[in-house]
Amino acid sequence: MLLIPCPYCGMERPELEFRNGGEAHISRPLDPSAVSDADWAEYLYFRSNPKGVMAERWRHVSGCGRFFNVLRDTVSDKFLAVYRAGEPRPPIGAEGSSA
Repeated sequence: MLLIPCPYCGMERPELEFRNGGEAHISRPLDPSAVSDADWAEYLYFRSNPKGVMAERWRHVSGCGRFFNVLRDTVSDKFLAVYRAGEPRPPIGAEGSSA
């Protein structure tokens, strides 16, 4: 079982308390009515899904209920960095330090 550190609660908890919310740092178009159908489909359905380090949004559903972001290696499933929603993504060199 994975232990995931919550940056708000300040402790590691079992993965069963959390839900993955997909790729982090996806910006909704400011004026959706002005976006082409192709661009809207790109926003809604297409994600990078890399093999390696990925920024993801998670929610601590059985704890504080808050959303936060992580850098996770999709190969090893290791959480490399955890940071609060609204904070910028840590630089690649910061991986290896978790909150």
